[in-house]
Amino acid sequence: MLRLLLSLSLLLAAPSALCAPQRIFIAGDSTAAEYGPERAPQAGWGQALQSYLDPAVWEVRNHAKGGRSTRSFIDEKRLDAIAAELQRGDVLLIQFGHNDAKFEDPTRYTDPATAYPQFLMRYVQLARDKGATPVLITPVARLLYDFGSLLDTHGVYTQAVKALATREQVALIDLNDSSTRWIRGLGEQGAKPYFMFVPEQNKADGTHFSLAGATAVACLVMRDWVALQPTMRPALKRDIDCEVRSAGQGGEATKPSRVVHERDIAVTQPGPHGGAGPTTAYPFFAGDTDLPFVLRKRVLHKGAGIGLHPQHKDEIYYIVSGQGSYVLDGKQYDVAAGDALLTRTGSSHALQQVGEMDLVVLLAYPR
Repeated sequence: MLRLLLSLSLLLAAPSALCAPQRIFIAGDSTAAEYGPERAPQAGWGQALQSYLDPAVWEVRNHAKGGRSTRSFIDEKRLDAIAAELQRGDVLLIQFGHNDAKFEDPTRYTDPATAYPQFLMRYVQLARDKGATPVLITPVARLLYDFGSLLDTHGVYTQAVKALATREQVALIDLNDSSTRWIRGLGEQGAKPYFMFVPEQNKADGTHFSLAGATAVACLVMRDWVALQPTMRPALKRDIDCEVRSAGQGGEATKPSRVVHERDIAVTQPGPHGGAGPTTAYPFFAGDTDLPFVLRKRVLHKGAGIGLHPQHKDEIYYIVSGQGSYVLDGKQYDVAAGDALLTRTGSSHALQQVGEMDLVVLLAYPR
């Protein structure tokens, strides 16, 4: 029923090609806020949301502000500023919780059992009174580990948002859940580039995002929103394929995925197919005979080459660095870094290093 109500409300309000874009307002805290270049690389997910949406169809108006709770956002008349603009057909995204838990600050603190849902309801009621669609969002997770376990720092506030959404039949995006799984999927060290762990700025902040983190979290918001409202999909400007699972939850693979370091697999070989040498080959994943493709790197040292030979499978060479002379079906081409060479079955080709630099080539073809 909740999904149907949201679909109908947004569908009825959706702009035609001749109308102004539908507007998305964000009421929230620092995790959603917008930051100027002087705060780089810090960014909020609301700052990245527009990059996912066609601005001719959806226009993001981000009112989120750092340090605000449901209480202080209202006390500072920030909700009034949204009310002055909000109109029928708009959407109001509502995400608080980080600062509502600051018990030591009575200007921001809200009791999760009473004041917090009461204040949230004022945002919901405003949207309804204006003919807009409210969407509640649970607070995004922090990168905070203790003895190898990711801590849930928003538990009672997350539950309060979910309970309100159920009771009032308000659309819900459970960002706490998806961002928790996202962090666990990255792991404690792997998640740090997505938060404000910036040694050169002496920052170790597991609450606020880098631009990479803000963009990733905006993807989580959009993915769950499109699941609620599939008719939004045509307005997307980029993919939202950011489904995440905790480590150990996805394991369909019968063999382990892994990382290979080229220094561990280097092999010195003469030039293949009668080419001059020497060359250094890097046969990535050569032992994985069930892979449907082959990926190799070959370094053609000075004077080395791959001799002329017929091609029995489609093959791609990609020139990583250096210069070479490439012959394809009797025609010569000068090739250099950034060039991609496609040889189809039945053609013949050869590649010779030229100049002083090694010629480095990636090769890919079906097994």
